[in-house]
Amino acid sequence: MQLKAEQRERLGKANKYIRRENKIPAVIFGRGMGSVSITLNYNDFNKVYQESGETDLIDIACGNNKYKVLIKDVQFDPVSDKISHVGFYKPDLTEKIEAQVPVEVIGEDVNELIKSGAAIALQLLQEITVEALPEDLPHEFRIDVSSINELGKGITIADLDYDRSKVSIPDLDPTEVVVRIDEVTVEEEPVEEVSEEEAIAGLEATEEKKEEETAENKEDQNKSE
Repeated sequence: MQLKAEQRERLGKANKYIRRENKIPAVIFGRGMGSVSITLNYNDFNKVYQESGETDLIDIACGNNKYKVLIKDVQFDPVSDKISHVGFYKPDLTEKIEAQVPVEVIGEDVNELIKSGAAIALQLLQEITVEALPEDLPHEFRIDVSSINELGKGITIADLDYDRSKVSIPDLDPTEVVVRIDEVTVEEEPVEEVSEEEAIAGLEATEEKKEEETAENKEDQNKSE
């Protein structure tokens, strides 16, 4: 995937004018290089971001320079929720890095247990930290639960499909469950038991309040007369 960028000369407060032009202020940084301030077309970046996430390498062309980068930091405006700034990381392609790879669960719509309403797919991990060369990073871990037909069964780290010769998962045990088919349970709210004495006391208090309100109303009527 490729993006075209322009060198950004205006910094700081000038960023608000850049955003009004449907552009995004951004920066490219990496080890052994000075940061490079750029601007991107908003729609072009948003399209690439939706497709690549933060694990696919992107080629950025800026003038005569080209950078192979990962999306590292995306900031959003708290009011409009639009992208307001992007940070790109230029990795050393010869060194392994750690990255958070998203987990996507598919097949729920055809799983018989889930379709019947007896179970749900409980996703225990949303992302998995991997270690690999930048060009070998998985885009995502896609887990198909369509054929899991037993409650309590699931997919573990050891079951994931990825190139183990290039990618490692250093921080998780192979038996760690990523997704599990769980029984649907409905929790009943506890009913608070009230003793007979408490019920009588409540009724007496209600009656007493009514009598006080009636007396106040009569007193008000007498005053008005």
